[in-house]
Amino acid sequence: MTQLQKNMLLTAIVTATLLLFSTGSMAASTGTEFQTLFTWIQGIVQGFGGKAAALAAVALGAIFSLARVNPIPILAGIGFAIFLNYSPGIIVGIMTATV
Repeated sequence: MTQLQKNMLLTAIVTATLLLFSTGSMAASTGTEFQTLFTWIQGIVQGFGGKAAALAAVALGAIFSLARVNPIPILAGIGFAIFLNYSPGIIVGIMTATV
């Protein structure tokens, strides 16, 4: 068997495997076993709990920035606040996307 034939066989096997398991891409849009937990965590992160954590991150970053005379801690706090605000929506968008 030549190298080209081996590569073609490997490509065929990988393609068949991907086609066989492509039905798993719809897994996030079915089933309601963890819907209650998901809704609870999403409510905390996007509600007042998330706002309090974001405010605390910015406030602690500001305090450490003033103490160390370095802008990096407050920028990290702002980055964390932005991440906490947008990441649940991004994760939901990725997990519920259908192919």
